Formats: sequence, C-alpha cells, structure tokens
Amino acid sequence: MRLFPRSLLGQMLLAVGLALLIAQAVSGVLLWRAGERQREGATLNQLAFRFIAGELVDPARRPATRRDEDDERDHRRGFRLREVDSLPPFVGGLRDSRREDMLREILKSENVPVADLVVVAMAREQDPMRRNQLRPLAARLQGIRPAEQDRLLFAALRRHPGEAWLVARVSEQPRNPGFLAGIVVQTLVTYVVLVGLLALLLRRVTRPLADLTGRIRQFGATRDASGQIEPRGPEDIRGLISAHNALETRIATLLDEKDVMLGAIGHDLKTPLAALRVRIESVPDATQRDKMARTIEEITATLDDILTLARVGKGDGPPERAELSALAASVVEEFEDMGQPVSLGETARIAAPVHVTWLNHALRNLVGNAVRYGGGAQVEVARDGDRAVLRVLDNGPGIPDSRIAAMMEPFARGEASRNRATGGAGLGLAIARAVAEQHGGTLVLRNRAEGGLCAEISLPG
Repeated sequence: MRLFPRSLLGQMLLAVGLALLIAQAVSGVLLWRAGERQREGATLNQLAFRFIAGELVDPARRPATRRDEDDERDHRRGFRLREVDSLPPFVGGLRDSRREDMLREILKSENVPVADLVVVAMAREQDPMRRNQLRPLAARLQGIRPAEQDRLLFAALRRHPGEAWLVARVSEQPRNPGFLAGIVVQTLVTYVVLVGLLALLLRRVTRPLADLTGRIRQFGATRDASGQIEPRGPEDIRGLISAHNALETRIATLLDEKDVMLGAIGHDLKTPLAALRVRIESVPDATQRDKMARTIEEITATLDDILTLARVGKGDGPPERAELSALAASVVEEFEDMGQPVSLGETARIAAPVHVTWLNHALRNLVGNAVRYGGGAQVEVARDGDRAVLRVLDNGPGIPDSRIAAMMEPFARGEASRNRATGGAGLGLAIARAVAEQHGGTLVLRNRAEGGLCAEISLPG
C-alpha cells in the first residue's frame, strides 16, 4: 500500500491538506494563547478591582455564628477584601513572579501604591483565609457545588512598608470548554470547502491530462491518427491537447510518407535485383557467378530486414491470445529441422495477447544470433511476476557491457564484416527490440555469470 500518492491530483490534495493542517494547528495554538492571556488578564483585573474598590471585611467584628456561613458565601460571591497582619509561611514558596509583575503594572496604572505584593495560584481547598481550614476534607466538600471545586488566585498587597496586608482572592476564569470543539469544527468545514473546491478544480486539469496520456500510449502502439481527443479543460490544457493533435497528425503523415517511400524503394530495388539474378546465370565462370549470386542474396536479405523494421507495428490488427511455450517450441523446431544446435529449456504455460507473426520473427532473430555468435541456443519461457519472459541463452563470448545498449541500435554489429554468415546487416536485435516495444515490453541483453549471453523479451502477462 502506497502512503504517498503518485498522481497530480493526489499529491496536490495531500500538499494542501498538510498545509491546511499545519496552518490550523498554528492558528489553534495562537488562539489558545490569546484566550489564556485574556483569561489571565481578566482574573488579574478582577484582583486589581478588589484592591481599588473592594469592600474591606474584618472577620473579628462578625459574630462567630456567621463566620462559617460568611466564608462559604465568600466563595460563592467572589471573596471580599480582608486585612491581615501576616501571611501563612507556605505562601512564600508558591509565589508567581510573572503574575505579580502583571498585577503590579495594573495597580500602578491606577495610581495604587505598591510596597510589596504576593500572588499565588492555588486550589480552592488550599485557601489559607478560610476559617474552617481545620474541618475534615469530606465535611468541607459537603455542600460545595462541583463548579466551585476549582482554582483561585490569592493576592496580598502592602501599600506602604510596615502596614497590614490587604488580601483578595478571586476564582480563576474557567477555560472555554468548547474551544477545542470549535477548532475541530472550523478545521472540518475549511477542509470540506477548500479541499472540495480544489479537488473539483484539479479534476478539470487531471482528467484531460489522463485522456491525453492514454491517447499518446494508443498512438505510440498503433500510429493511427484517428480518434484524437477534443481539447477541453483550462485554456493551458486545451492548448496542450491542440498542439499534441497537430503534432500527432504531422507524425502520422511522415510515417505514411516513409512507408510509401520504403515501398517504392523495395519495389524499385527488388525488380532490378531479380533481373540481375537472372542475367548472372549467363556468366561462364562458375566461381564468379556464385559470388555475384551471394552478393545479390545479401542485398535482398538486407533490404527485407530494412522493410521489416520499418513495418513493425504498422497496419497490424488487434493482438491475439497465444500460448507462448507453443510459440517457442515451433521456433526451436524450425532450427532443429535445419540441423542447428537449438534446444527447448524449461517452459511455463503462459497465454498472452501478442502479434504472433512479429513475435515469431523477433524470437527467430534472437535464436539466429545465438547460433551465429554462441554456437547454439537454448530457449526458455518463464513468468516473472505479472510479466511473461521469453529467454534465449547461449554459451558464446557475450558482449562487452559498454556495448550492450549500442548493439540494439540499427546496423550495429558484433562482427565487422558485412557477410551475413558472420556479421550480418546488424538489424536483428533492432527488429527484436521494436517487436518487444510494440507489445508494451522490453528487450534486455545481459552477460551470464557462467559465460555467454542472455537475451530476454519481457511482455505484459
């Protein structure tokens, strides 16, 4: 399974999706930090308001019967301002210097003198100013609503040195419980709108490109200019399709002209060669007559190879499903009937859609090369994954690795002479490669570790 898409549509949607995810994550963090600053600022401003305009309460002046009741009401109503001579010792170890600085700036902006300031964030149950601190925890929690079991901000202010402490406590502003859900909903809506619109836009680009790709493959296989696709999509894509259609028409015209020219050459050359072959029979010297006859045969055979290479894939009907091991056996039998050292190796029964005549021709060329240069050939048919492989092996000297690619080009020969019994015209491998490519396959040459050459035609199974 591929996690990274290969298509333009998939890669563009993935890139936009990742960019949007990162942008939303950054936006969410910034919004969260802004919300935290706002929440903290609101809490500190509420504390500052307590110090500036809060009601000062002296617990000692209240009747004892009301103190516990007033303490609980203080928690529900927001804690009024109190005055104490000293702070509990544990408060000093919990001081929040950052919030102290922020609260000091707020108080100074309101012209409130600040000699000393202590700010501590704590759980409500840690509040040192509650008179019922010594009550058991379970008893203290009775009657307190769950919403009140939160955190508070404890602040103590001494306006002038030596004065008593003014103490104020406020509940910290609660976080917005729907913040995360809001970000998720916003992200989903943005994804649906943006990615959906982008997908529709990209489909207008990728569909014509996919059609154009299929058309190019079809034209490469058939060389038929009929059935061109209509320009559609954005203007750039329409221009590309129109330019391709014009190029395709031009290529098809050139190919037709080439076929006409080759047909004329074949007719104009073969006719005088046939007449010349008849005339040399009147030459009295038998040795000279045989040499001239062999020369004419070589010219005719070379001309046939040139015409064959030019006709590969041109004017063929649809491929027919054939059994490749039977095809290989028929080629081996032809060479055995001529007394050539050719054998059939391991074969697998594989049926594939092929042009039988052309594939037969390509396999005969490979076997003929193996016999000529390697002294013999062995033909095998095997399956390699989803592909069918026709393999021709020999025990000859092989080909230098640096010349393997060049040997599959037209008129490239492994032997310098033009004698067809040894060097030939250098078109056998070029024809075999053209036939393999006509079927959507490949021709691969490689030197065997044990010596000799392996020629493989790999075809789609």
